[in-house]
Amino acid sequence: MKNQSEQLLLRPCAAADLPALERLAAASVDGISSLPSDREQLRQRIARSEHAFANEDAASGEESYLFVLEDAGRVVGCSGIAASAGFNDRFYSYRNEFVVHASKALGISQRLHTLHLCHDLSGCTLLTSFYIEPAYEDGPAPELLSRARLLFIAAQAERFSERIASEHPGLVDAQGQSPFWDAVGRRFFRMDYPQAERVIGGRSKAFIADLMPTSAVYVTLLPAEAQFALGQLHPVGELPFSMLLAEGFDADSYVDIFDGGPTVEGRLPLLASVRRQRQLKVEAKTGEAGTMDWHLVAHCERSRFRAGLALLPVRGTAIAASHELVQRLGLQRGDRLSVTPLDLAGEASA
Repeated sequence: MKNQSEQLLLRPCAAADLPALERLAAASVDGISSLPSDREQLRQRIARSEHAFANEDAASGEESYLFVLEDAGRVVGCSGIAASAGFNDRFYSYRNEFVVHASKALGISQRLHTLHLCHDLSGCTLLTSFYIEPAYEDGPAPELLSRARLLFIAAQAERFSERIASEHPGLVDAQGQSPFWDAVGRRFFRMDYPQAERVIGGRSKAFIADLMPTSAVYVTLLPAEAQFALGQLHPVGELPFSMLLAEGFDADSYVDIFDGGPTVEGRLPLLASVRRQRQLKVEAKTGEAGTMDWHLVAHCERSRFRAGLALLPVRGTAIAASHELVQRLGLQRGDRLSVTPLDLAGEASA
């Protein structure tokens, strides 16, 4: 753990990271990642993020934050936050519901799965743009890349919603075809899934309400392939999805209107990383160490945000100014850190 963790650093994306971000976007699965592969779009995305981190004005909800994960100075992953889903408009999803149809005359009662077009998640804060190089998937790096965002949101609560959501990619084959899209969306948009992704330029845009039916979709009337795909994950989504489930996110209520992939949502105070966090103050020195364990550690001042991993006492309220991570994060005496355990084993059922 130590060798793989001691050089990891999560920080805000900067203009100088554009080539690295282009590399990550090119490596992500086409049509799956919310990270655009266009250089100018990436440049604008970075500029918006830099403004969001630096802006001292009251939050509008339009803010978009982009983080990069580096190992010994090399960028190996990225993740993002959209402050408000569907800013100034509605953010659409399908909500899973079940209706009961019964006939006394026939003695038959059926519980049927339906999908209802809704904008329940409008205004939620969205976790976006997760990508990490395959060589880092099996270590602690993904935890830092995903979960440190929650500590940032908690520390800057006035800028975000208490309700957090994240869309995850559904089943799409090697040719870019989506069984769910072919059964539902294609009938109204008259274009295949890859074309729809290119034309629309993202998911759950409000104008889809002009074309999509507002009446319930009965799942039993869909082709078998579409029924199977509903709520299923594309393999590239398994890692970020599993981490959010461990946090305590719910994955049963909503699916994406395009590919039928699961959309998770949860309340920030109930998520494991936030519930178990504590605050440490940087001091000249601390007392006895006691029992030690690995933690996610974040300095959550917005313009100076940095996060890493460190072996720390499981209790206590201070961290020494001489600690290696304090030095790497560029902190000084008096600064405060948000700290939460790296291991969340058993938290999803707690």
